[in-house]
Amino acid sequence: MSNTRNISETPDRWVVVKIDNKLDTPFYKVFATWTGGYLDGDRWKLNSGIKLVESDEDYYYFIGHSGSCYKCHKKGYGTASSYGERVLMDMIENSYKINATVNVLPEDIEWGELLNQNKDEKN
Repeated sequence: MSNTRNISETPDRWVVVKIDNKLDTPFYKVFATWTGGYLDGDRWKLNSGIKLVESDEDYYYFIGHSGSCYKCHKKGYGTASSYGERVLMDMIENSYKINATVNVLPEDIEWGELLNQNKDEKN
């Protein structure tokens, strides 16, 4: 595991989406959601694209192309609220507008292997 990790975000819930524009190799992003409290609302964020995945017993660490690191609990796969679910569904339904498809990947994937496979496909 890297000692250079700089945790940028720790979402309440998260999913990995595959984005395919049919011209390039598909790429993968973390769609993260948080449940708001009394003074702030629910929120969501999409990372810059997964460059590297590290893990320990409880967490995955998704390092993005921008250098950000999303610390995602292994038992936190999903969306945090109906708001986050709605944003994600809108993203999926409207992806055709940019000639792409967006799909939520199942949670039982070995994330590091998926990214290594994706790199092999590019070569």
